[in-house]
Amino acid sequence: MKRSLSLIAASALIWGAAAATAHEYKAGALTIGHPWTRATPAGAKVGGGYLSIENKGTTPDRLISASASFAGKTEIHEMAVTNGVMTMRPLDKGLDIAPGAKIEFKPGGYHIMFMDLKQPIEQGRMPKATLTFEKAGQVEVELKVEPVGARSSGDQEHQHKH
Repeated sequence: MKRSLSLIAASALIWGAAAATAHEYKAGALTIGHPWTRATPAGAKVGGGYLSIENKGTTPDRLISASASFAGKTEIHEMAVTNGVMTMRPLDKGLDIAPGAKIEFKPGGYHIMFMDLKQPIEQGRMPKATLTFEKAGQVEVELKVEPVGARSSGDQEHQHKH
């Protein structure tokens, strides 16, 4: 019996550690997964935010804005390659999330642009940002800060290994 309790306790610790690493947030029918950003060098004026948004409901929603106290301005952006040229543009009307859809914000694609940074984004911190959805409302998330130049979050890499 004592051994069973020890195994249960050890399993709970391991499961809890995995859950803490893979952070996600819920807002209505939406699940926001693994928000992250990159550390920025001193003097940098811009940074990017990345995450996933999954709509598990039966009606569409729309990400209409984002904000962060560490940035003077925050926009939802899309990067695309058109005729061999990389372009980036703000999505002034936001981004629709259809029922059953999962949208990935990642380098080279959709992202949240943090502009006019008030201080560097430092690894080891968890800066907060607020996402505003048309139906689900506002959701505050913490961004895991990865090293400068990271192509993905350690959270996402951890999830893909299991």
